[in-house]
Amino acid sequence: MKSDIKVEVERLAADPRITDYDFWRSLKNVNNEIFHIANNNEPIPFDMIRWRAILKQARMRRGHTEPSALP
Repeated sequence: MKSDIKVEVERLAADPRITDYDFWRSLKNVNNEIFHIANNNEPIPFDMIRWRAILKQARMRRGHTEPSALP
């Protein structure tokens, strides 16, 4: 049985409507939000960590080895 993260990664990576730029922008937005939350010494919601992992893995599945670099 596949984990929900792996299922979501595969679904997003295979979706032709999502561009490489969409992945990059979404990952950047999530990372920025996590950074701001951490700087305020607030707890980081687990869903944000989960989505960051999903976005990184889906983008890498598309062939990008550096998840934070602009395509």
